Amino acid sequence: MAKNTELSEQQAKFHVGDEVEFMIEKQKFTGFIDKGYTNSFLVTFESKDPEIIDKYHNKVIVNNEELKIIKAAPQVETEDNANEEE
Repeated sequence: MAKNTELSEQQAKFHVGDEVEFMIEKQKFTGFIDKGYTNSFLVTFESKDPEIIDKYHNKVIVNNEELKIIKAAPQVETEDNANEEE
């Protein structure tokens, strides 16, 4: 079965390297997107709470609807983008 490579409207707002905010166990955290999936992202974050570190190892999968962008990562211009601008 072929993978669906189209991004949803919500997922298109986020890119690898973006700084995002999210909640885990009723606590707010900030982190960076490492990888995108169909409806979620792998986010690396830091915590001082030993229980959170032990449970998540500073990485968590977060649904794209639960992410809030803080700072967008710089985007590298690809050939496709350059052709669209002409």
